[in-house]
Amino acid sequence: MHQRTSAASRRPSGTDGSDFSYRMVVDSRYQKVAKGKSRLSKIIFIQAIVQLIIAVSTFLAAAKTETLDGCAFSSVALGFISIISGELGQKRSRSNFLKFYVLGSSAAIILPAACFARSHNLLEVVQNLNSMLPPNLEVVKITATVLGFVIQIFSIATTVSLIHNMAPPKRAS
Repeated sequence: MHQRTSAASRRPSGTDGSDFSYRMVVDSRYQKVAKGKSRLSKIIFIQAIVQLIIAVSTFLAAAKTETLDGCAFSSVALGFISIISGELGQKRSRSNFLKFYVLGSSAAIILPAACFARSHNLLEVVQNLNSMLPPNLEVVKITATVLGFVIQIFSIATTVSLIHNMAPPKRAS
């Protein structure tokens, strides 16, 4: 036991501790990229859950009414494609994938709101709000869309910061 503790406290061979000024230091932007990737990964996971809720409510509404809403289905497809793009961009540090992710996920959240506004009169929805109980699929869609808007704000901020920190530093001429 005594030999183990004394061997662990010894300095590695070839260094006397004076070479600290020659050692490389990790640039702060790489640390920011790592934190941004971690945060974006969590945001993408939450967005995937929201998109899954929107997809399930869209498919259940289509099964219930037996009519296909092309706008809602295209929103679901665009949402999942953009989430896959964001995950690939985040893992492989591809700024083009991240840019597509921001645009695609923004459109995927705006599209359900536009579809809902197109198909429903807002005044009728407010007047019939008491008849909309939690089992109603419209309430689930509205709640998921509002939650998606809030998450999208964080997503845009995090992705723009990540893209900025991933870019190589500008050289002074």
